[in-house]
Amino acid sequence: MTRRAERLFQIIQVLRRSTRPVTGAALAAELEVSTRTVYRDIADLMARRVPIAGEPGLGYLLAADYDMPPLMLTPAEPEAVVLGAQWVAGRGDPLLSLAAHDVLAKIAAAVPAHLHPLIAQPSTATQPSLDMAREVVDPARLREAIRRGRKLRLRYCAGDGARTERTVWPVVLGYSASRRVLIAWCERRQAFRHFRTDRMDAADLLDQPIGEARGALLRRWQAWRAATLAAGERRVEMPAP
Repeated sequence: MTRRAERLFQIIQVLRRSTRPVTGAALAAELEVSTRTVYRDIADLMARRVPIAGEPGLGYLLAADYDMPPLMLTPAEPEAVVLGAQWVAGRGDPLLSLAAHDVLAKIAAAVPAHLHPLIAQPSTATQPSLDMAREVVDPARLREAIRRGRKLRLRYCAGDGARTERTVWPVVLGYSASRRVLIAWCERRQAFRHFRTDRMDAADLLDQPIGEARGALLRRWQAWRAATLAAGERRVEMPAP
């Protein structure tokens, strides 16, 4: 693709990922071009019957039902996918690692020929993975509980060796370089807690829905996390007594 064709495609991508009007200035800043160039490109897209609504000064929206082939990729996009897939393949559980390899094969089969080298010979690479801690519980079960919005009963060994049983509402399965952590609302503590998966002795998927809509629980955890991080930053900024 020429640079202008890439830019037109990228404008559609930016508008497609936004649910609110995007101003010409915001588009210009992201694309690193002038606002005048953006307005000219928007007019060109509209002339090509791309369903964009809006006008200068108010912003632009792309019709929600606009159907664009999903694999018209810019060169940076397959590189981003390859980098993410490398990380998952090296640190995910067996099911996710296999899925990472499969998705790369599907993308390689679908993209134009000029993008194949970006997948077969990527310019990016992740750091070699450290050995993941030994785990008894299959992470796929934890992800299933999150997707289905079901409670989990955990048998858990704390850092001091104490073993407890908890009923939790799973929110997110977090990944770091060397371990996985289940973020969940703990019914026993009535608070969000982080449970290392290598300290789980068992995780039973219960036939009980979590106590609130998953989206609401996720937003509540995000607010809690933001407040916790902000409190930590304030403590760091306070001078020592």
